[in-house]
Amino acid sequence: MRALAFHAPFSLRCESVPEPRLEAPTDVLLRVDLAAICGSDLHVYRGVEAGLDAGTVMGHEFLGTVIEAGAEVRRWKPGARVVSPFSTSCGACFFCRRALPSRCEMGQLFGWVEHGRGLHGGQAEYVRVPLADATLVELPAGVPEEQALLAGDVLSTGLFAAENGGVQRDDLVCVLGCGPVGLAAVIGALSLGARSVIAVDSVPERRALAERFGAQAVDLGSAEARVRAASEQRGADVVLEVVGSPQASALAYQLVRIGGTISAPGVHNEPTFAFSPGKVYDKNLTYRAGRAPARAYMERVLARLASGGLDVAALFSHRMALEDGPRGYALFDEKRENCTKVLLKP
Repeated sequence: MRALAFHAPFSLRCESVPEPRLEAPTDVLLRVDLAAICGSDLHVYRGVEAGLDAGTVMGHEFLGTVIEAGAEVRRWKPGARVVSPFSTSCGACFFCRRALPSRCEMGQLFGWVEHGRGLHGGQAEYVRVPLADATLVELPAGVPEEQALLAGDVLSTGLFAAENGGVQRDDLVCVLGCGPVGLAAVIGALSLGARSVIAVDSVPERRALAERFGAQAVDLGSAEARVRAASEQRGADVVLEVVGSPQASALAYQLVRIGGTISAPGVHNEPTFAFSPGKVYDKNLTYRAGRAPARAYMERVLARLASGGLDVAALFSHRMALEDGPRGYALFDEKRENCTKVLLKP
């Protein structure tokens, strides 16, 4: 089958690889109908997250059609249309029972194989999904496929960011970064009743998208003045930091008010915090971070999409064949051609 395989930082190839097969009776095999490139994929692409085996199939955002199911799979039959979160989960362990399936004791991330162990991803014609009964979610009738795909990561992560930040009605919220997850965080904060969301990004096209979704968008140089003016000089009640860099962490600390909260759902690779424990103490600050439990959010997100109250098709700026995936990664990484997110069609 054709798949996007990692070989080295900045070196991906669309090539022929062995088709996956059932390895456990709880597995299913999916024909991948749509996949997407996520900002988290760029950490691997850039070599910031190291350890991936050469030849690993990339990607953790996909939906598709069940073509084969293991003997112990109860929910899914061939022909079922399903959406996957970015990691597998059993639905029964300590963490799954506490709505934290992203830390499932048996879970695996799609698109991460290290020292020969792990799970290949979904930027391919076919993908194996372990623990399929608990992992996969049915594609609801009436939800456009492109938008349903976003429930498995981007939209769920954005809502998690807002809820993890404790956004309440009438809060002033600041979102740092207007990539796909940042835009989803804008949607999430507004859905929780934030009186105003100030979205910060250096790219004009991304700021325009943030305004389309209901935020007031500003560039980096204007962020502090706008937040101070909107808060009687106190700062934001909640800062959603979705960039994943020390510079963004430092700006989040600068913009959050005393007694406020920083929520950071993205991957950080730096060895230390951008601010000291003493600075946390000085602001009575709450800092919350971690991998989004996307599977716990998916039904809720898909139900909202099914109701017609949310249209997020604009998050995709580029649509291309799997063979063009390496170019898609480069466009996304370098923010060329106004690229915000790439949809792949195997």
